[in-house]
Formats: sequence, structure tokens, C-alpha cells
Amino acid sequence: MRGVLFGSVRGPAGPRDRRRGLRRGTVAALAAGSLVLTAGCSSDGGSGSVAGIGGTPPVARSSPAAPKPSASPSLPPAKGSVRVVSTLTEGLDSPWGLAALPGGDLLVSSRDKGTITRIDGKTGRKTLLGAVPGVSPAGEGGLLGIAVSPTYGADHLVYAYFTTESDNRIARMQYDENGTTPGRLLGAPDTILRGIPKGAIHNGGRIAFGPDHMLYAGTGETGDGSLAQDKKSLAGKILRMTPDGEPLHGNPAADSVVYSYGHRNVEGLAWDGQEQLWASEFGHDTWDELNRIVPGGNYGWPEAEGRAGRKGFIDPVAQWKPSEASPSGIAFVKGSIWMAGLRGERLWRIPLSGSGGKEPLAAPQSFLKGKYGRLRTVLAAGGDRLWLVTSNTDTRGTPKPGDDRILELAVR
Repeated sequence: MRGVLFGSVRGPAGPRDRRRGLRRGTVAALAAGSLVLTAGCSSDGGSGSVAGIGGTPPVARSSPAAPKPSASPSLPPAKGSVRVVSTLTEGLDSPWGLAALPGGDLLVSSRDKGTITRIDGKTGRKTLLGAVPGVSPAGEGGLLGIAVSPTYGADHLVYAYFTTESDNRIARMQYDENGTTPGRLLGAPDTILRGIPKGAIHNGGRIAFGPDHMLYAGTGETGDGSLAQDKKSLAGKILRMTPDGEPLHGNPAADSVVYSYGHRNVEGLAWDGQEQLWASEFGHDTWDELNRIVPGGNYGWPEAEGRAGRKGFIDPVAQWKPSEASPSGIAFVKGSIWMAGLRGERLWRIPLSGSGGKEPLAAPQSFLKGKYGRLRTVLAAGGDRLWLVTSNTDTRGTPKPGDDRILELAVR
């Protein structure tokens, strides 16, 4: 579907909030040299409790029929385990995004407070960097995903996806690591992309830099399913852009940052060992999804949910009842995608084969069911380790003493 054409979706016209001193030459060089290598929920709701796994290869199906999704294709059982090594830190308020700094420390965003905090990767000590100006937390909106520049050593830039009074947008800020005043370590935000539709629900919010050093963002359709199929809207999409927020070569349309469409609410993005992009997505009340993302792909919402087998739509590789998933962040470690579940209150492991037409390799496994409550974000920590962020202080969970927290996990 690489030939799908999209209209320009750069958002409302207007001057960029550029700040002097941000060097664009390096960014342009990255964009010119990049190639695409391969390449939620709002309600956490839904009914039913039986998990379903989809093994259909991620290509558009040719059958015009729409068979009922299979609950459990024949897949061998997965083998592996995960254990909690330690609790890195506690007492976080509505944590959402998580990003790693060079050296091993972490940055975590607070959805409702609109702040970014640095967490010492060894001691768990917290240092407030500051609040992001313009954040308007309400419903599922606020300060959501964060990412660290791939050239952080040179530019010290931190990226954030957040909700304002009028839209969702992506901005970058310089982090003054030599500053001496906690709470005032972030420079003024430089908005690189504005005009992403906002809603009380389904704001998406995950951002991440890919192996190509380009910035990817998962957005939601704000509760208006028609926006997911509207190629001129930034809602219900996965976006791909330069670090300056510009469209680039390899996107389905040269003047658009839209990379794939037909999504309901994407809150998880990760790349596997083959540099293939994966995304988690909230379903409505039937199937949550893990999708293998291809440029220009139509993932069906609102016409299809789960494995529909309908022409023109790409089926998910795996699917779950919302009661067992409601997926947010994902990460790739040790040959598997690891997926954090909100309503499902568990961590899912989806073993991958590394071959596009043979995914998944084995049936998904779940871990930590109900032990730590709602799970929001999972991040690769190097080797066989994961960082896992709980989400019990977001008004939908039941906080326990110490919530919310970041856990260190070992997997095998």
C-alpha cells in the first residue's frame, strides 16, 4: 500500500515556535540519509475475559468476507519468565512517558502535573526538571510521551507530546544538566508539530525515535472514528517526521507526516531486532491489538476491530479482550515484544519469529497479573532488563502505598 496518497496534514498554518540556537543542519542531514528499514484506551473498557491471539500475517487480506475472529489459533506455548529485580523509585504522580538518558538515568513525565522528573538509574533519587508550559491536563490528556534526542550528547534535547487547550502537539526543550535550580532545568518549548486533534479520550501520546533517527508518534481518534480513516487528519494515525517535525522521504506521501492510518488509539511503539515497527492499540469492546506496521497501511478502525479478514485492512498479529489487556506501552527485549496492560493489570510477552509472515512465534504469555495494578509503560533497559511503570494514580486505578512506581525486571 505504499502508493496510498495522503493530503497535506501539517496542522493549522502559522509560524513555528522556533528558538534560536537549535541547529537544523544536523537534522537535515539525518533526514536526507534516512531510509525506512521496515517500515487505546480511553475507557480501558469493554466486555469479556477470554484472550484471543491472532496469527494472520500483517498483509491486506483479499477475501471480501468478514469471518468472526478466531479466539485462539494453534500456536505452541511460549517459554520464558520474568521477575522483579527491584523497585527503582516510588511516589510518582500519574506517570505516563519514560525515556532513558545516556548513562542510564531515566526521565518520567507526569500526565496531570505536566512535569518531567529525572530518576537516578541506580539509586532512584528524583530531581524535578520542570513543568512543560501550555499543558492542559483533562480526561486522558496532559503531558504524555517523552523521548530523548538521538543526538542528545550534542543538543541536550528532550521531546514531549502533550495536550493544550486547543490540540495535541509535540515540542522539544533543552535540558540544562548543569543547572543548579531544581524545577528550572528545561528551556522554553520549541513546537515542532501542532494541530493533532484532542479529545477527552483517545489522545494517543506515545513518541519514540526509530532506528532511522526519525521521530514517530502514535495518535488517537479522539472518540471520532471517522478521523482514523481521514487521510487529511492527524488523528488515529502513526506519524513519522524529522526531528524538526517535517515530512520526509519514505513516507506514503512526500508532504505528509502520516505513516499509517485506521488506528483507534496508539499508545505503544517499539522496533524489533529486524528494525520492524510494532504498535499496540486499544480496541473498543471486542479486541485490543498488537500490529506490525507497514508504510501506508490501513489498520481498519472503525470499519474493523481485531482480525476481520477484510480486503484493504491489515489484521493484527495478536489480539486480546480488553479486560485482559487495554494496552499502553511496549518494548522489545530478548526476542519478544513486552506489552503493558492497564485494565488487564498484567505484562504480556509476545514471542516473535523475525519473519513477517510467521508472527507470532508462540502464544503470548502474561505475567504479574494483578500484582502491581495497572501497568502503563515498559522500556528496554539493556540486555535482559526492562523498566516497568505502574499507573494507579491516574484516577482509574486503586493506589497502594508507594504508588506509582518504576520496577526493574529481568527476563529470560
